[in-house]
Amino acid sequence: MTSKFKNAIYSIFLILLIWIVWKFRSADRPEPIILTGKTMGTTYRIIYFDKAQKNYQAEVDSSLQVFNKSLSTYLQDSEISLFNNGRSITFSLPYFLPVLNRSAEIVKESEGAFDPTVMPLVNAWGFGPGKKSTPDSLQIDSIMHFVGFDKIQFNIDSVWKLDHRVQLDFSAIAKGYGVDVVTSLIQSHGVEDLFVEIGGEISAHGKNRQLDKVWEAGILDPDSDYAHQSFKAYVSLSDKAMATSGNYFNYYEVDGKKYSHTINPKTGYTIRHELLSASVFADDCMTADAWATAFMVMGADKAMSTLSNQTAIDAFLIYTSPSGLKTYVTKGIEPVLKVNP
Repeated sequence: MTSKFKNAIYSIFLILLIWIVWKFRSADRPEPIILTGKTMGTTYRIIYFDKAQKNYQAEVDSSLQVFNKSLSTYLQDSEISLFNNGRSITFSLPYFLPVLNRSAEIVKESEGAFDPTVMPLVNAWGFGPGKKSTPDSLQIDSIMHFVGFDKIQFNIDSVWKLDHRVQLDFSAIAKGYGVDVVTSLIQSHGVEDLFVEIGGEISAHGKNRQLDKVWEAGILDPDSDYAHQSFKAYVSLSDKAMATSGNYFNYYEVDGKKYSHTINPKTGYTIRHELLSASVFADDCMTADAWATAFMVMGADKAMSTLSNQTAIDAFLIYTSPSGLKTYVTKGIEPVLKVNP
């Protein structure tokens, strides 16, 4: 057998071996199933890997419709709208009580920086369904008399208000909770590798089997706008949820002055401070969502102080300083976070 013939056989064998390895890996990396749609005034995107290649779009949409029937303030006959327009409700759906329970815990832990009774202030500042407006100090002082989570009470089957003017708004926690609901739904079918995103709030489990690595998510640069979006950081996520709150998109201007959509429940006024963005990481997205809003209310210094006493959550903060843009990363998430210069 000549050397030339041996080399030819070796080359054929090598090509065959590469093809076998590629085929084996391809078989182990199935095509993902991708679901997209609209809910809660925004969009959702779900990516998962299912051995049976089943599409759960109909179940997801049905579940989200029921979810909104409970917690959407934009539906006049939702449970939350019936509560806001009345004095009490008895729960008929399974979503209201869990979000009340978690809200009560985070209201206490955040010292009121997160408070879903902020709804009358949201409307007064023009971030609700009504027209844009800028209330004066007398209006704010009047509204503050019926803002506060201590002005509602609830048990396992109903919720009622101590002042008929009290209203609830779960927009700072509902998207995250919706992510958890959809995640649980898909996991109930035995799916282990999935990525669920609703309006930027995320829950990631297992890994991206197509790329054979854990899921990756981007964190927007505060200088972004709807037309030109760039990322300040990237984070690797597995069995973790992430929610980001920032004021770079949701605001309006009157006479050249910006009014942020984030309202401090303790003062009644829109926040204006150095914290531009708060990304929070937790085991569930409902928790991450609520804390992201709480930190935006607190500001950078208070948020960092609070995080030093928290063991169940991590965070990435972007804020301004006299020397320029700064970032803060908790140790728990630092190893899997890459910050762009």
